[in-house]
Amino acid sequence: MPKINVLTKEVAELIAAGEVIERPSSVIKELLENSIDSGANVITIEIKNGGRTYMRVTDNGCGINPEDIPTAFLRHATSKITSKDDLDKILTLGFRGEALASICAVSKTEVLSKVINQEYGTHYVIEGSEEKVNERSGCPDGTTIVIRDIFYNVPARLKFLKKDVTEGNAVSAVVSKLALSHPEISFKLIRDNKTELVTAGDGKLFSAIYSVFGKGFASSLIPVDYSYNGITVKGYTVKPLEAKAKRTFQNFFINHRYVKSVTCMVSLEEAYKNQIMTGKFPACVLCLDIPPDLVDVNVHPAKIEVKFSNEKMVYESVYFAVKNALLQDNSPKELELENKKHFSNSELHQFNKTNSGVQTTLNIKQESADSVNKIDNFTVKTYSKPEEEFYRVEAPKAEYSVEKDTYNKDNDISKLKPEEPRDLHDFKFLDSSSFIKKEPKSETVVTDNSDNVENEFSKSKPLVIGEIFNTYIIVEKDDEMYLFDKHAAHERYIFEKIKREADNLDSQMLFEPADVLLSYDEYDAVISNIETARQFGFILEDANAPSIKVLGVPVVIEDTDPSDIITELAHNFLAHKQNPNLSLFDELYHSIACKAAIKGNIKSDKLELQSLIDMIFGDENIRYCPHGRPVFTKISKREIEKQFKRIV
Repeated sequence: MPKINVLTKEVAELIAAGEVIERPSSVIKELLENSIDSGANVITIEIKNGGRTYMRVTDNGCGINPEDIPTAFLRHATSKITSKDDLDKILTLGFRGEALASICAVSKTEVLSKVINQEYGTHYVIEGSEEKVNERSGCPDGTTIVIRDIFYNVPARLKFLKKDVTEGNAVSAVVSKLALSHPEISFKLIRDNKTELVTAGDGKLFSAIYSVFGKGFASSLIPVDYSYNGITVKGYTVKPLEAKAKRTFQNFFINHRYVKSVTCMVSLEEAYKNQIMTGKFPACVLCLDIPPDLVDVNVHPAKIEVKFSNEKMVYESVYFAVKNALLQDNSPKELELENKKHFSNSELHQFNKTNSGVQTTLNIKQESADSVNKIDNFTVKTYSKPEEEFYRVEAPKAEYSVEKDTYNKDNDISKLKPEEPRDLHDFKFLDSSSFIKKEPKSETVVTDNSDNVENEFSKSKPLVIGEIFNTYIIVEKDDEMYLFDKHAAHERYIFEKIKREADNLDSQMLFEPADVLLSYDEYDAVISNIETARQFGFILEDANAPSIKVLGVPVVIEDTDPSDIITELAHNFLAHKQNPNLSLFDELYHSIACKAAIKGNIKSDKLELQSLIDMIFGDENIRYCPHGRPVFTKISKREIEKQFKRIV
């Protein structure tokens, strides 16, 4: 067996530092926790190059006495623990006495600190755990710590740092979490000389949420305030209709410490059971105050995981808190719809909304000025330009002339010529007898005899009889009857179309750009793939990290809210960031197709259904929806006659 040696102090410090300091964001987290524990109510954070070359944290806390500063950088030196009994009632964020020792072991560290009412402060410099400067200096009350060249003496660790933007995003995420957990403190984050985040420090959690996540996220929340068995749960949780595509926006804080807790996550989602769509997840900012002897924060070097002495009590506290909040927010709201899109002459807009089980169809007519219509509980604002020309015509029918024996084929909707548009989105119907479309120029075809006309009708074409349960289309062709799932059929049609044109989808600009909030990792992935997103038809710009500004979306999405699609796009970019090839994005195609397709359980116009069937009937690719469900089933006339005993 090799000889056992005692590690040198330098090696031991580097090994210990590796457990606490993984990247620049780890340094910021430890320094901010110390600033918070010092009683500061104003904290400024500045980083450059993702924190790799420069980090600064300045606070107005209590400061450090001159004689204590060298001791503060020794391992296991702390002002927060004096005996083992203190471990059972930890209320501070830092307590191990490892942070400063680990930081100075892998960086060049400079400290300026002054205690209130003292005449002078202290200037202290330590590099690689070796003291360089310790002198009296003039400085403001509080503490400023500057970190330069992290991992300058550990090149193996330095090369594993990610791009500056990624490391910077990780720092932003840490600052955001601490800003949410301490709304009484004003945080300011400066990133590469640009102010990225400022919180009010007014003690209101909603103000902090608004500053961190923006207006859109904040407006989707409902308040939570509940106490159970000595545990208090306060904060905000999302309205069921505003649920997210991922768990990224679930934020739990226990005694003002951000934690990742499976117990809290499961109880939150259980409270939303049967209230949100499958595949959606609730978002929240929930602060739990738990007696310190019931929670152990000393189970993870970074203190991000905790253990509870009574898991069931914590589970029930979160569950009942969120459930009560949802029950108190179940009153119906007035729905306001605003039509802001400018339509071309050949387009129309249809609003089909259901109120108390009764379908209401709103036909938008041309007005010389903006108009507001109230129908039941719906408020509809219509904006239209006087110069727009809309035509309302009866559904086209085949026309015949006995004298000239003519047949107007252009007006027969059931016999669209192959070169004409066969996309369902080219035919958007207002009601069962009319649609808005530029009246086509008709051609008159003169025939020598009527046999040609009869031959046109002798060709067997699928005929839509109607639909049942507002979901399944009944189609007759020859001696067979088909039942099509209209949503699955249209979804597959759009899916195949997107796959064929995925490398160059057409875009439509939004009337008003939309800001979509992402996680910092997702934001980084999207920013790195702006051009790839453009090939999908998404026109995106950097808004304010971690938000993305959506300027345009694929035409096929139409008026669908782009938030979920952008989130899935970001998720795919993140999953395939090493090779963002368009062929890898089937899940995204599925999502776009699903959101753009006509919906089940909503009545459709018969002409709309006929147009869909004409597009898909006989297409070998349209047999199953993108999720694997069958598109149609059929039964022969013979089988039906057997059921009625017409034949045996």
